[in-house]
Amino acid sequence: MRAFGLGLLSALALPPLHLVPVLWLAVPGLLRLVGAQAGVWGAVRVGFWFGLGHHVAGLYWITEAILIEAARYWWLVPLAVPALAAVMAVFIAVPCGVARWCQAGWQRVAGLVGAWGLAELARQFVATGFPWNPWGSVWAVPGLAGDVMLQPAAWIGVHGLTMATLALAATPLLGRRAVAAGLAVLVAWAGFGAWRLGGAAGPAPGLTVVLVQGNVDQGQKWDRARREAIFDRYLSLTRAAVDRANSPMVVVWPETASPYLLDQDATARSMIAAATLRDGAAMPALVGAVRFDAARRPYNSLMAFVGAGPPVAVYDKWHLVPFGEYQPSWLPLPLEFGPSGFAAGPGPRTMRVPGVPPVSVLICYEAIFPGAVVDAADRPAWLLTVTNDAWFGDSTGPRQHLAAARLRAVEEGLPIMRAANTGISGGYDAFGRELGRIGMNAAGTLALALPGALAPTMFSHLGLWAPAAMALLLLVGAGWRRRFTMS
Repeated sequence: MRAFGLGLLSALALPPLHLVPVLWLAVPGLLRLVGAQAGVWGAVRVGFWFGLGHHVAGLYWITEAILIEAARYWWLVPLAVPALAAVMAVFIAVPCGVARWCQAGWQRVAGLVGAWGLAELARQFVATGFPWNPWGSVWAVPGLAGDVMLQPAAWIGVHGLTMATLALAATPLLGRRAVAAGLAVLVAWAGFGAWRLGGAAGPAPGLTVVLVQGNVDQGQKWDRARREAIFDRYLSLTRAAVDRANSPMVVVWPETASPYLLDQDATARSMIAAATLRDGAAMPALVGAVRFDAARRPYNSLMAFVGAGPPVAVYDKWHLVPFGEYQPSWLPLPLEFGPSGFAAGPGPRTMRVPGVPPVSVLICYEAIFPGAVVDAADRPAWLLTVTNDAWFGDSTGPRQHLAAARLRAVEEGLPIMRAANTGISGGYDAFGRELGRIGMNAAGTLALALPGALAPTMFSHLGLWAPAAMALLLLVGAGWRRRFTMS
C-alpha cells in the first residue's frame, strides 16, 4: 500500500495542481521500494501499485462521462477508472522491473528513466494509444513559469521532458552531489527556456480567429427537441462577435457543435453564412459537425464554409476514441457512450480554406498525441483543436486536455487555437504563451489575433525518434555498466 500511496502523491504534480516538488518525494520513495524487493517480479508489483494509485487519481474524471449515461452504465462507475488505471499501471510496472535488474545507484535511475521513456512511447501506440498525463506536462504551469520550463519540448517533446523530470526527481536518492547537480540542471533548463523565449516568430498573417464556446450541457446536446435552440445559440454568439470585429477573421465552432448535417442542409448553411456576414461578404467559418459519406458511414468532422454553399474543405477525425467513437474489435463489449460507430479519416492533413492560412486540425482526443499532429510534407501555419469537453464536467480532465494542446504548440513551433463546447477555449502562440481564454461553464466568444509561426523545430524534424534515442541511450548505459561490472 505504500507504493499505492506514493502513486497518489505523485498525481498532485499533474495539471491543474502542478505540485511538482512532490515528485522529489514520490520517485525516491518508489526507487527505495523497488530496491528493497528480492527480485524483478517484486519490483514489477511495486511499480504496478504505484501506477495504479497515480492513474486512479489522474483519471478520475472519466467517471463524469459515465454519469451522463448513468441509467445505462451505472455499474461501470466503480469499475471504469480502476480498470483503465490498471492497464496504464503496466507501463510503470515494467520500468520498475527494469530498474530492479540494474545495479543500485545511478544505473538504477538510468534504467528506470530509459525504460519509463520507452513505456511512454509504447503508451502512445498500444491498443490505439492513450498518452494522457505524461509527466512532462507537470511543467505546463499557467503563466511565465510554464512558458520557460516547456521550451525544451521544442527539441525533445513531452516524452523527453518526462524523462528529464523523472531523472531530476530521483536525485535525492543519489546523495548531495546529485541533488546539487540536479539543481544546476534546473537552473540551466530555466536559462535555456528564458533565452528561447527571447526569440521572434515569423510575421503574423493579419487574421483574427473567433472562437465560439456554446456551453451546451452534454445531457442536452443530442436532444432533437433542443437542437434549434442550440443552433440559435451558436448563431447569436457568432453574429455578436462578427459585429465587434474590425479585421479579417475566421469563425470556429467546436467539435460536433452543429446539430444539423451541414453538408446536406442548405438552410442551416445559409444561416451560418448570414451570421458571419460583414460588409456584404461571409467570413470563413470552420464548424464541427457529423457527416455521412456515400456509404452512410458517419465521420466526426470539421467543415469549412465560405458563404452558403457546400463545404470548401473537410477534415475527418482519424484518431478515434475507443468505446466513445468506435467499438474495438479486441474487446467485444457494448460500451459505447454517446454517438458511436464513427469511421476514421485518413490521418493528419493540412486544411486549405480561402482567406485562411493553412491549418492542421485536431479534433478532441487527437491533441494528446505528440509527433502526430501535422502532415510533415505539408507544414501548416497554425494548429486548431476543436473539442467537446462537456463530457468531463468541471474536473481536471479539461484542464489536462488544455495542457496537452499547449505542449503541441511548443513541440511544433506553431500557434494553436482551441475551441471547446465548454472549458476551455483559448489560444497559445508558437512558444506556448497564452493569448487568452474562456473558462469553464461559460458561453461566449474570444477573438484572438493569429500569431506567426516559428521555423520548424528540432522535434518537428525528428518527432518521436528524439525521445526514443534518449531512452535507448540511458538503457544502454545502465545495462552496459551492469554487464561490465559482472564480467
